[in-house]
Order: sequence, then structure tokens, then C-alpha cells
Amino acid sequence: MNALEARHIHKSYAAHKALNDVSITVPENTVFGLLGPNGAGKTTLIRIINQITGPDEGEVIFYGSKLNPLHVEDIGYLPEERGLYRKMKVGEQCMYLAQLKGLSSKEAKSRLMEWFKRFEIHTWWDKKVEDLSKGMAQKVQFITTVLHKPKLLILDEPFSGFDPINAELIRNEMLRLKAEGTTIILSTHDMGSVEALCDEISLINRSQVILNGKVKDIKKQFRNNTYQMVFEGTAMDLGIGLWANFELINNEMVDDKHVATIRIPEGRRLNDLVGSLIQHVQLVSVNEVIPDMDQIFIEAVKNYNASHE
Repeated sequence: MNALEARHIHKSYAAHKALNDVSITVPENTVFGLLGPNGAGKTTLIRIINQITGPDEGEVIFYGSKLNPLHVEDIGYLPEERGLYRKMKVGEQCMYLAQLKGLSSKEAKSRLMEWFKRFEIHTWWDKKVEDLSKGMAQKVQFITTVLHKPKLLILDEPFSGFDPINAELIRNEMLRLKAEGTTIILSTHDMGSVEALCDEISLINRSQVILNGKVKDIKKQFRNNTYQMVFEGTAMDLGIGLWANFELINNEMVDDKHVATIRIPEGRRLNDLVGSLIQHVQLVSVNEVIPDMDQIFIEAVKNYNASHE
């Protein structure tokens, strides 16, 4: 079953087209990456899902039903711009937000104590929000976002301001929540987290979806027939082995061995490259170079922009 479907969403603000026929499908119990450059339309789509604003055209389906105000209770949203009442005490603030989500005072206190212990922040209960560091305040807001156990969790740049240890803590909590049945939409520019967490992604650029699918399939789609070869020999031997038939991208020495990155042109195969090289160098290993999500993001956006100039 799909947790969420946005179907043919259009949204304009005056002369600006924020979303142009955008459709995404978020499968249940996945981490779904909603990616794109600044100003691409991601925040507008998130606001529509949260019913902060409505689409000009199109519809959103939430677990098989058309999105309606009652679904707010099943969605948790952590915006990029954090919002806590600075003069309130941390515990008081959390209790207030938990009860806004429909939890009783007793249930809210019980769940908060569990989360505060997990995040090792139980000593902060009586501190004022204004006394917390940015990272501490973000921990508190993350807790208040997930406390009511939403079916769909929307996280907008959840790692911003965290040190590596606490960023890893949040990543682990996301995976734990997913394992317990929560569906997560992750909007971030941190492509390392996309690689580590996301099952599927949609990349929005200039108000349109330009890339969509499973992360593993997209990475295969952007393969460019490039291999890393570790060998013993000389740079001259390598040059003779490659001659004019293959493209040498880079060659460096690592632990007394050459590590060369080579692209095979269209019409040739890996067997051709290996067969040519083994006549001149001693091969130690051969590995395909799969582009990471940073490279894919940059290439997809650059190609789309170039084709729409």
C-alpha cells in the first residue's frame, strides 16, 4: 500500500509557478527522499501535504483516502525553520505540544520520559528553551514531532546544526521508527544521508519532477562505464595498455600500487580493457565506479537546466 500519493499537483503564487504537474508516490514503510535545489518547489509540496496551503490543481491521497483535515493527527512535521517558545521550560513546552496532538497528560509524560532518557536529556526538563544550544533545541523538537507516533513523518533538513554524533543518533532513530512501521519523507541536501537512509527519491527542479525511483535503480541508471583498476607496473606500461582505446581519468599511487580510474567508451567492454592491460601490467583488483547521490544530483539538475535554456 502507498502511504501517500500526490497526483498532478499544480501551485502558483502570482507569476511564479511553484509546482508544475508534480506527482510522487511514497510507498508505505519506506524512507522517501524529497530532493531538489533551493527554490525548486519542495517546501511548497510539503506545505500542501501538511494542509498549510492547498493545490491549484491535483489531489493528495493519504493511505487510500483523499487528504482531509482529520489526517493531521497521523502526520508529524519537523520544518527546517524550528519553532519553540523560548521562555517556556522544556518539559512544559513538550507537554503542551504533546497535548495539542491529542495525547492525555499521563500518556504525554510517559512517552516524553522514555524519549528524554533515550536522548540522554532528562536533566533538561526544567531548563528554559532559551538556555538550550541549537542542537539541544532540535533534539527537543524532533521528540515533539514523533511523540504522537504518526503514520507519516516529514523531516525537513533534520540534521542541520547537529554534530556528527547527534546526526548519527537521529539517523538511527529514523531507521528504528521505520522498522516500527513509520513512513518517512526526508527533505535534505545531505546526500550522504540520502544514500544511507532512503529507499526511493524524487528530485524536483524548476517546479517539476526530473528524477524518480528506487535509489539503487537510479544509481545504476547513472553508471557511465567507469572502473577503478589497482595494478603494479609503471605509468608508461599503463599508457601502452590503454593506448587510444580507453579514457584515463586519473592515476595515483596508493601504498606502492597504482590506482587508475578508466572510462570504457561505447562499443567496448570490460573484457576488452582487462585483456589489453594484462599484457603490460599486473592487475590487483577491478571495481566499477558507481556515482554517488551528490554526483547524480548535480548531473541530473545540470542536464535538465541545459536542455531547458
